[in-house]
Amino acid sequence: MSTEEKPAAPRSLAEALRARDDASLAALLRSRPDLITPVPTDLTQLATRAGTRASVVRALERLDRFTLQTAQALAVASDPASYEELLGLMACDDGDPTVAAALPRAVGVLREQALVWGGDDRLRLVRTARELLAPSPQHPSPTGLGPTVQEATAGMSPGRIQELVVTAGLPSTHDSVSAAASLTGLFRDRARMRALLAKAPEESLQVLERLVWGPPYGQVTADPAPRLRWLLDRGLLLPTAPGTVVLPREVALHLRAGRAHRAPEPVPPAVEAAAVHRPQVVDATAAGQALTALATVEELLKEWDEGGPAVLRAGGLSVRDLKRTAVALDVSEPVAAFWVELAYAAGLIASDGEADERYAATPVYDEWLERPAAERWGLLAEAWLAATRTAGLVGGRDAKDRTLSALGPGLDRSAAPEVRHRVLALLAGLPEGAAPDPESVLARLHWERPARGGRDTEDDLRGRLARWALSEAELLGVTGRGALSGHGRALLGAPAPEPAPAGEPEGPGDKLPVHHHHRHPAPALAALSPAEQATATAAAVRLLGPLLPEPLDHVLLQADLTAVAPGPLQRPLAETLGVLAEVESKGGATVYRFTPASVRRALDAGRAAADLHAFLAEHSRTPVPQPLAYLIDDVARRHGHLRVGAASAYVRCDDDALLSEILADKRSAGLRLRRLAPTVLAAQADPAALLEGLRAMGFAPAAESAEGDVLITRAHAHRTPPRTAPEPVPDGPPAPDATLLTAAIRAIRAGDLAATAPRKPNPGAAAAPVTGGELPRTSSAETLATVQAAVLTGQALWIGYVNAEGAASQRVIGPVRVEGGFVTAYDHTADEVRTFALHRITGVAELADDDV
Repeated sequence: MSTEEKPAAPRSLAEALRARDDASLAALLRSRPDLITPVPTDLTQLATRAGTRASVVRALERLDRFTLQTAQALAVASDPASYEELLGLMACDDGDPTVAAALPRAVGVLREQALVWGGDDRLRLVRTARELLAPSPQHPSPTGLGPTVQEATAGMSPGRIQELVVTAGLPSTHDSVSAAASLTGLFRDRARMRALLAKAPEESLQVLERLVWGPPYGQVTADPAPRLRWLLDRGLLLPTAPGTVVLPREVALHLRAGRAHRAPEPVPPAVEAAAVHRPQVVDATAAGQALTALATVEELLKEWDEGGPAVLRAGGLSVRDLKRTAVALDVSEPVAAFWVELAYAAGLIASDGEADERYAATPVYDEWLERPAAERWGLLAEAWLAATRTAGLVGGRDAKDRTLSALGPGLDRSAAPEVRHRVLALLAGLPEGAAPDPESVLARLHWERPARGGRDTEDDLRGRLARWALSEAELLGVTGRGALSGHGRALLGAPAPEPAPAGEPEGPGDKLPVHHHHRHPAPALAALSPAEQATATAAAVRLLGPLLPEPLDHVLLQADLTAVAPGPLQRPLAETLGVLAEVESKGGATVYRFTPASVRRALDAGRAAADLHAFLAEHSRTPVPQPLAYLIDDVARRHGHLRVGAASAYVRCDDDALLSEILADKRSAGLRLRRLAPTVLAAQADPAALLEGLRAMGFAPAAESAEGDVLITRAHAHRTPPRTAPEPVPDGPPAPDATLLTAAIRAIRAGDLAATAPRKPNPGAAAAPVTGGELPRTSSAETLATVQAAVLTGQALWIGYVNAEGAASQRVIGPVRVEGGFVTAYDHTADEVRTFALHRITGVAELADDDV
């Protein structure tokens, strides 16, 4: 073949794939990972798999709006179609320059994904995609076009077709096929169509205007009105069924000036900035929210420290338990569901697996508590970014109309991580400190991945996922005031931000609307591998760390029996103060209140009054107020004066007057007390109820053991056995990495060579010639002789081989030596040297010289 000759046009998708280089095949397998699961044996199998309905549907669903519009236009074009015909369908007769500029990229994407093949003069949409996108009465096309004249007249009588041709001013033909072709030629001729429609009554033109953009079908009576009769007689409307007519595709395209879509969208909508803040303000706000997130998760786990809510029989939290959790966290129920699901995704909570199954903290939680604050946030943020469980669905209904509960089944949505990642990437494309208009973010996402049911349908899951991603990112501190923070950008692995446009506000707390008429292209941020994400999270942690306040080792005691913590406290201080006092309010500073009950709780936990005085003196920046010292001493003096033990239960006290006072109190009637001795009362209530009853009466009893010692009661931390965090549910096969792609392409190429390489005829073989796809068959003696000859000549061979598991395969090998019933050869299929048992080789054939 001379260098001037052009390569032959491919006759199939397999031939088109065969002509691609390795980089192009890698791009195909990367964009459609389902094609590599498992690795195809050759390019013919790859082409077959690329044309299956499930794979094509998946590929079409991942196209952007304009590329999908291009595929829809090809589905109503000729098969094959030229690039010029496609350009006319997309850019109309006048040639929209924006559409014309964007079309090569769209065709390139369709080619890369093997949805379109062939040269620019013969573009072919794969058959399955054409079947899915071409218009039909059952599945209307988004183009709004109907069938062609040829399709619409397929069942029409020959005489009726000839009448249409003659009435339209065309010469009659000898058969129906040529008559339909004559009508088609008329409707595609702009000049002749303008002349024909110039004669149409105004009412008839109005009928066409109603049908031109679809739906193209209409209803008629048995005796159509004159305006319809004029159109029917000339084939401008064609009957499809009794009482139903359709506007032929060619007529509609003429009326549309050749355009397949009413509104092509070649350019993605811009993500507009609704407000701009100083980056320092954004980072500080996000850091404050990150600190709140950590405090909220800790408070949630503290609530469940001794064992959380019971697990429903079907799994998950009950509505009542979710409400209780929301009250305890002082948030709404949807927000409480988010925190619960986040802790679950991070592996901090799980079910304990006991017979009376409950949710509780995992051992990982204790390890998490010991980490620095920024690292704890990093674990939460990384878990959120990768989680497929979607808290926003809680309270909704599943396909069987069952309520979806927090921590329950049915909350996984495989698209969630990709949508979160893309939302943050769009934010990263804005200038630093810019908060987006949420509607513009949604519009951009809808362009990049059009919803099958339309933008505003309940089925638009991606839109809802995007809204939840924006609100959850703010709750978690990935964004601040709606803008992506510095540590949020690092978490995403995004490049350095653009500088803020000149002239925009820079004062503290500035928040002014900004109308960006230019488009900020969002960075092409691919999903990170686990190792890359770990590196990005570590970078985010380093940026966030300096923004978080150092834990304090002191509080400010006040005379009104309160303590103010002006910031986060060191863990031992916070834990002790949490026992000694009640949390009264939260915010920038936490206010604790000391009460008799809280002091008694500390004494019950084994602290002596002297210990409490020393603790407060050590950790207060202000002198210990006298009322607080009096409160501790007063509760301590009475603590343990009464002793409660198990008889059913008893009360003993050295002060018999105090016991008489208890018996005389009407509030003790429910305890059913009676005096056994001057210093002992017996009760028919159990010890716990007796303790509570006496404390409700204002006394401070202490429990005692059988030996008479005071029992020290501490909260018992309940932990689950070791648990792993829930695995995200992937959205189809994972994208292959570079190593897998290289190995897969090498195997596909070698398998294709084995299946398609021409073979020399084997003069010694009595069998019929071997065709591609079949294993060669030769006798053992012929196999041995051919292999030995190949060792001497360096000739490559095509062999059939059956391995120890009985799996048959074709291979191209270069024999190196034959010894002891084995042949050592270079296996071109695996790109390595292997040893093959001669008795497992079904046959051999030499490759043609051009393919060696």
